[in-house]
Amino acid sequence: MDEKVSHYVEQNRDRFLSELQEFLRFASVSAQPAHRPDMRSCAQWLIDHFRSIGLEASLVEGDGHPIVRARAAGRSDRRLIIYGHYDVQPVDPLDEWLTPPFEPTVRDGQLWARGATDDKGQVFAHVKALEAILNTAGAPAGEVLFLLEGEEECGGTVLPHYLEREKDQLAAGTAGVVVSDSEMVDENTPAITYALRGTAAMELTVQGPRRDLHSGTYGGAVGNPAAALAWMLSQCLNPAGEITIDGFHDGVRPLADWEKENFAQLGHQDEAFRQEAGVSALLGPDEATTLEKVWARPTFEINGIYGGYLGQGGKTIIPASATAKITMRLVPDQDPQKVIQTVKRHLQAVCPDFARLTIRDAFATPAVCFDIDSPLIRSGRRALEQGFGSEPRFIRCGGSIPVVETFARCLKAPVLLMGFGLTSNGAHSPNEHFALKSFYQAIRASACLALDASAYQGTS
Repeated sequence: MDEKVSHYVEQNRDRFLSELQEFLRFASVSAQPAHRPDMRSCAQWLIDHFRSIGLEASLVEGDGHPIVRARAAGRSDRRLIIYGHYDVQPVDPLDEWLTPPFEPTVRDGQLWARGATDDKGQVFAHVKALEAILNTAGAPAGEVLFLLEGEEECGGTVLPHYLEREKDQLAAGTAGVVVSDSEMVDENTPAITYALRGTAAMELTVQGPRRDLHSGTYGGAVGNPAAALAWMLSQCLNPAGEITIDGFHDGVRPLADWEKENFAQLGHQDEAFRQEAGVSALLGPDEATTLEKVWARPTFEINGIYGGYLGQGGKTIIPASATAKITMRLVPDQDPQKVIQTVKRHLQAVCPDFARLTIRDAFATPAVCFDIDSPLIRSGRRALEQGFGSEPRFIRCGGSIPVVETFARCLKAPVLLMGFGLTSNGAHSPNEHFALKSFYQAIRASACLALDASAYQGTS
């Protein structure tokens, strides 16, 4: 760890915290039109802040909320891109917050506010790291380019379109992308996430009669779409949660031995996991551990079912239709489009003759898995160990971050997922918070990475 950088961070702790609190006061809720002025104000605040610490900065406009683009020149023409987002989730239910979500409050060593960990606190650590470098070492080892979007929480298209449009220019000289929108193992153990599951989704509707029918007049002679839909879904997985669709598992990459050993060493507590989920038992039994199930195996989830009469009291009808929304988590080497087609064929095959099946809104993004031996990830390990004083662990994530796949595909560059939050930080929930200790450690880790020339080597 560069002593001058470390000293600068220590000397400016209070100011860094005050600036982060200012950043968090913007109600930058991208999904709600009423907050469009807040989104624009937050983006402009970032532009002004980047310029004040010596970076070139500008807005990249599109059909939605703008991207904040900021650049710091380095001692080489190789480049690291730092991705993050300045938009946040809605705050509902507001009455469950102990302190107002956009009035950042320090309590018990934590900073409480919407966006504290997802993602303003994490990305601001990188901003302060660059400030510390520019005021001590003079420049990072290579160029650092910030791309901070305002649509991560609402599924916008401004950043994906920008990456597709500028991919040739951005790919030239980019050694890798750094993303800090993930988690550590625990408050003392940093982590590098090397794999994310992909997602496939669809909505299916089973149509029967033209209109709702009286069940006394037609029941027993006319098929019930709600019952048909329930039966069709039951043909997709068994009570143990195992997917029973022929061909669904084609291409699934098995875990390497080192991964199984690594998962076992992480000390996952099934009982704590069960209690956190609020269920009486976890799915099983089978040979897979819980971490294998949530990180390295595909899933088939029914997100919602509706149809027929849903009001108070009873109504004796055969509903005209029933609808279900489903999503599937995909793992490395599964072909998303092949999965979509496989599921469609299966559902069509098990749909009763009396019903008509319509499938809409089918989309998919692939899983990603990165080489833990790449120069960027090796540099990330060193940086985290220096910043946090503890050896980082390798973890997977059961969720998806679609922009990670977009970066990897468009730029043909590795992505380093070095998160600074915890699962207990309450992202997307009331009383979101971020440990101040982690914030300052993250600044040091980020500075170590930006000063490490080997991080800019790319995939060689």
